[in-house]
Amino acid sequence: TDMKYSVSPVVRVAVKPKDPKELPKLVEGLRRLSKSDPLVVCTTEESGEHIVAGCGDLHIEICIKDLREEYAQIDIDVSDPIVSYRETVSQSSSQVCLAKSANKLNRLFCTAEPFPDGLADDIDKGIITARDDPKERARVLTEKYNWDKNDGLKIWCFGPETTGPNVLIDKTTGVQYMNEIKDHCASGLQWATKDGVLCEETVRGVRFNILDAKIHSDAPHRGGGQIVPAMRRVCYAAEMLAAPRLLEPIFLVDITCTQAEVGGIYSTLNQRRGHVISELQKEGTPLVNVKAHLPVAKSFGFTTDLRLATGGKAFPQCVFDHWAVVQGDPLEKGGKTEELVKAIRRRKNLKEDIPSLDNFLDKL
Repeated sequence: TDMKYSVSPVVRVAVKPKDPKELPKLVEGLRRLSKSDPLVVCTTEESGEHIVAGCGDLHIEICIKDLREEYAQIDIDVSDPIVSYRETVSQSSSQVCLAKSANKLNRLFCTAEPFPDGLADDIDKGIITARDDPKERARVLTEKYNWDKNDGLKIWCFGPETTGPNVLIDKTTGVQYMNEIKDHCASGLQWATKDGVLCEETVRGVRFNILDAKIHSDAPHRGGGQIVPAMRRVCYAAEMLAAPRLLEPIFLVDITCTQAEVGGIYSTLNQRRGHVISELQKEGTPLVNVKAHLPVAKSFGFTTDLRLATGGKAFPQCVFDHWAVVQGDPLEKGGKTEELVKAIRRRKNLKEDIPSLDNFLDKL
């Protein structure tokens, strides 16, 4: 197959042993599973939940089967599949945001704005990285993405995990002690981009700008305990005021079948917000190759439905393809996207409503 495995583990399930006493066996089983399959990611959430992440529901099914029968050899309870979303922004912040440190002695002024198209993908693919020569990187950002040359040179960090597809840029001029707080600001950005303001999903494709700051001259008054939370709050305020959006993962579905099955493929996709992007006759054969986009959130049980609709003849291959904006404003009360955000927040045991802007935005 010519389908590239740029696999992002976008489907997750929580697993726990039927018998709590067998937890050590589960943990050991998960360790062995992740060694055996490079495409599976096993993690433990802060809540203590064990998560198995894979590249689709079939992949997860196989992983769970292997876990039960081979690696852990115990009975396991598995949650419904969970889809990973991302948070982003669609405009520049409508105002410059201010956050003060808890001791009120430091001020940070920031905005957020969306990346130009393609930049987040370039960072994901390692074409542009935190390790690049800053001058060379600034040249690429200027030529390919029309960034201001100075902005490209003033990237303080990437995030989350110091490598992710968001950046912090120091646009201040003549502000004292900026270098002393650089690391703290970077930590604040890692935190704000790992858990976004809408529903603590990872942030993607956002550029945060520090436009101005007032930093206390006394080192003890501008430590991490003061600057890191202030930086996180100002990033949250900037995200909320930049028309935030959710991104959902989309599969590329590849199906080879005969012409007779094509109708069944279209109807199955239509029921799931999917759409065909190409349909090609394979020369000299009765076979047709259909490629389609399908939201991961609508992919559960897709293979089974497709087989039913095509008399068992069509077999789909699904791989993660791209992130797409979920239509609708998550901040619009009663909207569909707000419902989705609330559902994600409930699942994470967060307060259901998105926190209000006053929690993050300070007045002069």
